[in-house]
Amino acid sequence: MQDNQFVKEIADIETNYPQWYTDVVLKAELADYGPVKGTMVIRPYGYAIWENIQKELDRQFKRTGHQNAYFPMLFPYSYLTREKEHVEGFAPEVAVVTYAGGEELSEKLVLRPTSETVICNMFSKWVKSYRDLPVKINQWANVVRWEKTTRPFLRTSEFLWQEGHTLHDTVEEARAETLQMLRVYEDVVTNFLAIPAIVGKKTEKEKFAGAVDTYSIETMTRDGKSLQSGTSHYLGQNFTKAFDIRYQNREGQFVYPEQTSWGVSTRLIGALICAHGDQRGLALPPKIAPIQVILVPITLKNDGLVAFCKDLNTKLQDAGIRAEIDLSDNSAGFKFNKYELKGVPLRLEIGNRDLDNGVVTYCRRDTLEKGTLSIENIENQIIKLLDEIQANMLRIATEKTNSHIIDVDNREDLVKTVNAGNFVRVTWCGDRACEEKLKDETAITSRCMPFDQTGKKNICACCGKKLKDGEGYITLFAKSY
Repeated sequence: MQDNQFVKEIADIETNYPQWYTDVVLKAELADYGPVKGTMVIRPYGYAIWENIQKELDRQFKRTGHQNAYFPMLFPYSYLTREKEHVEGFAPEVAVVTYAGGEELSEKLVLRPTSETVICNMFSKWVKSYRDLPVKINQWANVVRWEKTTRPFLRTSEFLWQEGHTLHDTVEEARAETLQMLRVYEDVVTNFLAIPAIVGKKTEKEKFAGAVDTYSIETMTRDGKSLQSGTSHYLGQNFTKAFDIRYQNREGQFVYPEQTSWGVSTRLIGALICAHGDQRGLALPPKIAPIQVILVPITLKNDGLVAFCKDLNTKLQDAGIRAEIDLSDNSAGFKFNKYELKGVPLRLEIGNRDLDNGVVTYCRRDTLEKGTLSIENIENQIIKLLDEIQANMLRIATEKTNSHIIDVDNREDLVKTVNAGNFVRVTWCGDRACEEKLKDETAITSRCMPFDQTGKKNICACCGKKLKDGEGYITLFAKSY
């Protein structure tokens, strides 16, 4: 196998993971640093990944009855203060506009950190009767959260996301919506991004500011840390009361609807890098890769070979495969390295001898395994190979994640195991003070309480408190980005 020249330009993944991550983002041309500290410019290749994620999410949102809308990114600061928990939760991250149009503003404006408040203001105008329910709206937008420590895609001061906002007639309907959208996220992350998703309920301390309950999807990075990769919130009536959203029910009474919100962001691109990347760079699952197949003619001096490659490229595209051909004057070896860095799932190497023998040589990005394919019926062979790559990437990521979720039953083992690059699965007493002490002293946080609560012990692994029957929660703890 040829030496990969790009490997020498990427930090070692085992000894300097944070720098490896940054090197991959920059050298694979996913993003670059913006002119304001903490912002990023998403480059075309990175944005194409986001578009593919967006396309599948949007399809599933519409299948579940949601419509897209758009709301302003500027809204009065007073909106933010109407829900007490909400303003307290977001206050440190809020960017405020005080001067515009050449003069001091009479009221401060907020650059949206999230849109519950501005959307609730509009809902209060639109919803008057039970006939107006349910309201099921999604917004594709950007948000601004003034982060102190940033890293492209994982945590930036401005990022892209979608945020769903719904109103319902009953608690049962709203709670069902909350869990339905969590499952949509789980499906996309697992079956399209090929990342095993750990789903569960957030603790009171870690839930969304203003929510009754928050549910999350957690994914694991190569260095054993957790990424909160999606959240779904049951808001109850906390915002509908604060914004006086009332409607007349079937009995003629004016009541407050039940509300949900849910979202994922461009952090999912970070999750992709962290789940599948290696020392050669990115490795992208076929379902989400902007280029599924790259065709590399070994020589450009044979006009017949080049013509064949162009025809094959068109043939693959006509079959619905995202194929491209590289006809640049770079060497074949340079091209091999480049597309491995960019994570293209399948590379076709086509030389004079291949053409004479009626085959093409392929190389899989997931295993770096090489083989040949007959030119006859090649589209179906490639589709099958791409499916195999997708399944294999999920299998490898799942095995890796499962091997790094460790059951422990005391604080010493908890801290030692997490610091060794793992999640721990423990029995936790449920006391917020216990959770906060662990975080303050070790930087270890609760990630979620999985739906599967089997295996609870009668002692809290975090503080040693003895528990009665029915007390405590199986909880995942880890360090996070």
